[in-house]
Amino acid sequence: MTLKMKEIPKADRPRERLIQYGPSYLSNQELLAIILGTGTKMENVHQLAERLLRHFEGLQLLKEATIEELIHIKGIGLAKAVHILAAMEIGKRIQQLRTIDRYVIRSPEDGADFVMEEMRTLNQEHFVTIFLNTKNQVIHHQTIFIGSLNASIVHPREVYREAVKRSAASIIVAHNHPSGVRLKTA
Repeated sequence: MTLKMKEIPKADRPRERLIQYGPSYLSNQELLAIILGTGTKMENVHQLAERLLRHFEGLQLLKEATIEELIHIKGIGLAKAVHILAAMEIGKRIQQLRTIDRYVIRSPEDGADFVMEEMRTLNQEHFVTIFLNTKNQVIHHQTIFIGSLNASIVHPREVYREAVKRSAASIIVAHNHPSGVRLKTA
C-alpha cells in the first residue's frame, strides 16, 4: 500500500523538514521530492524520487539527463522533467558564479581553480582561454574550441584574435581531459 503525502506525519515530510532544519539536512531523495511536488496514483513522491535516483544511479547522471530521458520514466511528465532540468541548471549556474571583484590569478593553481568546476563535467575536450588585464585579473574567459573525447586542435590565430579584441595583457589556456580527471594550464 502506498501512503499519500497527507498520510505521512508532518515531521517526516521533506518540505516541513527543510523549513525546520534547513536544506543541508535533507537527503538527495527528499530534495528531489520537493522539486517533483507530487507522486503518482501508484507511488508517493518519496517513492518516485527514489526510483528516479536509482534509474540515474544518483545525481551525477541525473544532472546530465535530457528532457527525453526524463519523460520516458513512468511518473515523470513534461512538467516534472522541466522542473528537474531547471533546478539542475540553477545549480550549475550558481557553481559558476564569480564574485563582483575580479578574480586574480597569481599561480597556475589559481588558473586551474577558475575553470575547474565548469570543465570537470564536460564530455568533450574544451580548449578555454582566460584573458587577463595588467593586474592579472580575469577580464573574460571563453571556450575557443570544442574537440572530441580525446583531442582538440586549435589554431593560435583564434586565441590571439580574442586576446587582441579584449586588449588582454596576458592569457592562460586550459583544456580538460574528459576521459580522465587531469586539467592542464599553460
